[in-house]
Amino acid sequence: MENREILTLMPRKRKGLLRLVFSRVGLVAVLLVMEIILLLGFYLWFSDYFTWFATVQGIFSLIMVFYLFNNTMDYSAKLTWMYLIMLMPVPATILLWFTQRNIGHRVLRQRMEDLIGLTKHTLTQDPETYAKQELIDSGTDDLCRYLNRTGCFPVYEHTQVRFFGSGEAKFEAMLEELEKAEKFIWLEYFIIDEGLMWGSILKILADKAKAGVDVRVMYDGMCEISTLNALYPKKLAALGIRCKPFAKIEPFISSHYNYRDHRKILVIDGKVGFTGGVNLADEYINHIERFGHWKDTAVMLKGEAVQSLTLMFLQMWNMSETEISWAGTEIREPAENDGYVMPYCDFPLDNDKVGENVYMDILYRARSYVHIMTPYLILDNELETALKYAAERGVDVKLILPGIPDKKLAYSLAKTHYRSLTEAGVKIYEYTPGFVHAKVFVSDDEKAVVGTINLDYRSLYHHFECAVYLFRCACIPEIEQDFQNTLQKCRAVTAETIRKESLFYKLTGVFMKIIAPLM
Repeated sequence: MENREILTLMPRKRKGLLRLVFSRVGLVAVLLVMEIILLLGFYLWFSDYFTWFATVQGIFSLIMVFYLFNNTMDYSAKLTWMYLIMLMPVPATILLWFTQRNIGHRVLRQRMEDLIGLTKHTLTQDPETYAKQELIDSGTDDLCRYLNRTGCFPVYEHTQVRFFGSGEAKFEAMLEELEKAEKFIWLEYFIIDEGLMWGSILKILADKAKAGVDVRVMYDGMCEISTLNALYPKKLAALGIRCKPFAKIEPFISSHYNYRDHRKILVIDGKVGFTGGVNLADEYINHIERFGHWKDTAVMLKGEAVQSLTLMFLQMWNMSETEISWAGTEIREPAENDGYVMPYCDFPLDNDKVGENVYMDILYRARSYVHIMTPYLILDNELETALKYAAERGVDVKLILPGIPDKKLAYSLAKTHYRSLTEAGVKIYEYTPGFVHAKVFVSDDEKAVVGTINLDYRSLYHHFECAVYLFRCACIPEIEQDFQNTLQKCRAVTAETIRKESLFYKLTGVFMKIIAPLM
């Protein structure tokens, strides 16, 4: 790996202050400062009008509270907004109005609705597959019906699945498959960072583009202030690669920045597709160390189910295209039967919590066990109830979380759930060698989900996400074995470890719990 030829277009860029400013934590900090400045300002310079101001503020706050009670948002989020209005009524009520008015992303929302409408029937469900008795008996047909109502996500039979228990394994397979590309290579990733991993991939992409292969790259706009820069699309264009950031950070106020493209998709010729937790940066393949050993997972699909990943990419790509094309989705390459495969995605601009609902479907239908790996644990009431109910009715529910966190605030929030979950019988473990970034559910030796969807508000409510639902695929025992292997490197969370938790995490968790839905 070390001697691989790589292509570098710019030096590695370190994450700086701007990323904090555009984060939810930075936003709350800015609001708090605004509140203090506003109150001091009105008190010192407008004392004669302070009573009038307080009256108007009180009326507006009351209106927004009534609005909250009649809103369809999650009750945990409602409670958070209540706290914020109580603590800092001026900016909190204005921010609530601002976010609910969808300022800055109404056009995006309408565009997404139009694209989903255009592609609603692009991929048709094979009726023979859908009618299989084992799907009906397991309830998977119900899940497929739900996913096809929210998007265009058929369940496929003729697809082979390969599971990767590390970023290194996925990386090697990616390079091998990229070298075989003949028609197109399309990549959509949350993070791209220059280094060995991206440099090795970029070298192949540049060579393929030169040979006439249609190469497209899309990454989340946050990369421009964390790992890349605003000129990077032009640098790639010079290599013959079409590139665009999603929701690039620009100097105007918009709630659009709240919705990030967290997906990781690679599609090659419509025949091979990759997804999972692994981004295109060196920490994901343990070439550099950031938070100890980086544990991640991914899957590679070959066959008909790649159509769904192709469609997902094109839906995002076409959001900013004047001439829409769905060429590529018609490629249907049957492979040897390997169970049932159902790729799906989640859009934050609709009212369907697809990622959370799929997870809860697994929890409520589980008979023997549900084993989970996730980097974050910031739960709403519905998902916490589902986890506890599964454990309380005798299902073996185990969660593996990081032992070394990447974000201490998120880590402290995860720990606020430990006592409630463990008392219900949920078993929690922390990965001692480092950071778990995998997003995996596996259940009863017959169901699994591998994708990009974390157990936190960002993934479940605010991000564009994707995953693959697997039923009775040959790789499912391998996914469970990977969980068990990882479990051997974990420390168990017990009542004693919770009691002895550091004061920093206890206090931080208590205060951060108030704004958990904004994290």
